[in-house]
Amino acid sequence: MRGLYTLFKKEIWRFWKVSFQTVAAPVMTALLYLLIFSHVLESHVQVYPGVSYTAFLIPGLAMMSLLQNSFANSSSSLIQSKVMGNIVFLLLTPLSYWEFFVAFLAAAVVRGLVVGLSVYLVALLWVDIPVTHPGLILAFAFLGSAMLGALGIIAGIWADKFDQLAAFQNFIIMPLTFLSGVFYSIHSLPPFWQKVSHLNPFFYMIDGFRYGFFGQGDISPSISLSIVAICFLALSWLTLQLLKRGYKLRG
Repeated sequence: MRGLYTLFKKEIWRFWKVSFQTVAAPVMTALLYLLIFSHVLESHVQVYPGVSYTAFLIPGLAMMSLLQNSFANSSSSLIQSKVMGNIVFLLLTPLSYWEFFVAFLAAAVVRGLVVGLSVYLVALLWVDIPVTHPGLILAFAFLGSAMLGALGIIAGIWADKFDQLAAFQNFIIMPLTFLSGVFYSIHSLPPFWQKVSHLNPFFYMIDGFRYGFFGQGDISPSISLSIVAICFLALSWLTLQLLKRGYKLRG
């Protein structure tokens, strides 16, 4: 397991060395969303009974930041290694494809959890929110970061240059996160768009995570947890198959 641990440690240090960019910047972005939306809508919107709109926003913003940064960690690491040509040094090591997967995935989970927790802790300076089901919060945070970490590995393997990866993030990851109920409840949408929202796996991560805080949500947390777990397993299987074949990694 020494090789796996070494690669994991390398990936941790890679993002931690530039933590001002990889941790502080996403936290600042999430707080700007919180300040602007809460200032404009706090007195006009109440989604759940007894829950202020500012409190409603915090879990969604924390989860959104967690998901985006988990994806960014694994995808950016792989594309940088491919573009710079140093991916060959990883491929020459006696690491199995599953060790490669676990190391990259674990590092993505760590970065996602660090950013998500930082957003939550800083946001508590504005409003206190309850923690009703801590087990659900941890389960959705872990599965969500792991799922996006796996998706980031797939994107990093698929992309040949930075603009392809940027397109993946801007046209897939960003819309799915913003349209997942971070800023609103899907019950406020017309029936057609409610049905469309149920096709978005990110919705289940956001809603289940928020349920852990307030004990209220748009859908049963057991259904959300099942769907997120199935999506994670499917993406993990696909990632392992790509790594096993060496798709776009070996010449």
